[in-house]
Amino acid sequence: MKIKTDVLIIGGGPGGATAAMFLLREGIKPIILEQETFPRFHIGESMTGEAGQLLRRLGLEEKMLSANYPVKRGVKVYGSEDVNSWFIPVAARTADWKQIPGATWQVRRSHFDRMMLEEAQARGATVVRGKAVKPLLANDGAVCGATMCHPDGTFEDIEAEVVLDCSGLATFLANQRVTGPKYVGNYDKQIALFSHATGAIRNSGSSGEHAKGNTLIFYQKKFHWAWFIPIDDQVVSLGVVVPTATFQESRQTPDEFFRSALPGINRDLARRISDIQLVEKVHVIPNYSYQVRRFCGKGYICIGDAHRFIDPIFSFGISATLREAEFAVPHVVAYLEGKGRDQANPFAEHQVFCEKGTDNLEDMVDLFWEQPFAFAIFVHHRHREELIDAFAGRVYETERQPSTAILTFRKMLKRTRDYEHEDDYSIPIGSRFHPERAALWEPNSPLGTTEEWMPRSAGMLGSIMIALSIMYDMLTAAIDVVLAF
Repeated sequence: MKIKTDVLIIGGGPGGATAAMFLLREGIKPIILEQETFPRFHIGESMTGEAGQLLRRLGLEEKMLSANYPVKRGVKVYGSEDVNSWFIPVAARTADWKQIPGATWQVRRSHFDRMMLEEAQARGATVVRGKAVKPLLANDGAVCGATMCHPDGTFEDIEAEVVLDCSGLATFLANQRVTGPKYVGNYDKQIALFSHATGAIRNSGSSGEHAKGNTLIFYQKKFHWAWFIPIDDQVVSLGVVVPTATFQESRQTPDEFFRSALPGINRDLARRISDIQLVEKVHVIPNYSYQVRRFCGKGYICIGDAHRFIDPIFSFGISATLREAEFAVPHVVAYLEGKGRDQANPFAEHQVFCEKGTDNLEDMVDLFWEQPFAFAIFVHHRHREELIDAFAGRVYETERQPSTAILTFRKMLKRTRDYEHEDDYSIPIGSRFHPERAALWEPNSPLGTTEEWMPRSAGMLGSIMIALSIMYDMLTAAIDVVLAF
């Protein structure tokens, strides 16, 4: 049996639902293939200002308000010492680029994701329950659909002119080797443990730094931090992120480690969670940082987490996914109209555009981790307005990026970004100087995915190189801060 459609969207999460709603505005009725039954648990609850603006463009503000999601006015980052804390407000830009106060939302993903999918379906998208098992390929290698497995175990082909991979961490097309290789990112040796809880002490204000719906981030030391995100009137999302080795050395269960490590991150966090009750099991995501090369090609585009995830510290994940879904639609429309059909990568322009935006985010996150003291000075004084833009998710070249702040970060990180040659741009900094990862850049590498690389990367040599790398990073960071000021 076969089903035919212009656009097949693999994954009915927020990215897939957003792509569907923008396609429907163009008169294109897509099929969304989703294997899970909603509601389902998911993290990524904090939205940037631009994610909120996108929902308003979709006409969803009334639904967001009626759902009573916590209103987010900004992000407060608590340093290891109280004096190192800083706040970034949510702000919007007017048509003439004036920065004005803004607001966005925190969401319980189980509810939000279901609402988005149901809205896409109500507007005309067809939702098919099942799992994508393999891509359909034309004689020239173009993706032309996918074979799905129905819940009853039967198989069926869905033929499409364009496939949008919105499968998130599952990275469907990358794991099927349709794209270029999937490789470890800068923060691949991190592990995140998270849950939901009641009884936490949140802020009590209604605006600004003390708004009760704000995101709180607690920094202990390099690569050790925690999040605190209100997702309704009673429940907060709590998470702790540490190097995987720290968790392994503890010899604790995820639940035990979560309960013991979380209060130790920061004194103010310990105060806020002294009387919490977990209402969700402790979930774990290890080695979450990755990147996919050539995530666009004939007949396909990978969106959001389906091709890249850096680090969750500033909650950019869902924003990047929603925005990339919107950005992709004009390119899909043009392709369906016959444009670029003779090109090896009809969506090359979109690919570079998205990579540039995510590179800007990566440079900001890397500078925060490598030189937190300098980053705090930039937030407070030197580049505050530009960083407010970045935290709002305005990181694309149509939004005056890279800004002076991002260019300064690159200089301090001794980093350049060259987009002239596809094989050179957006190379993950964490992989660039490590010989043990070099195989990832060879054609037909046997280490094509993060999952395959990680078990083979252990060993004494790797440990020695990592230790030397950390020592080098610490030394150069200290020198750079002195030179910068």
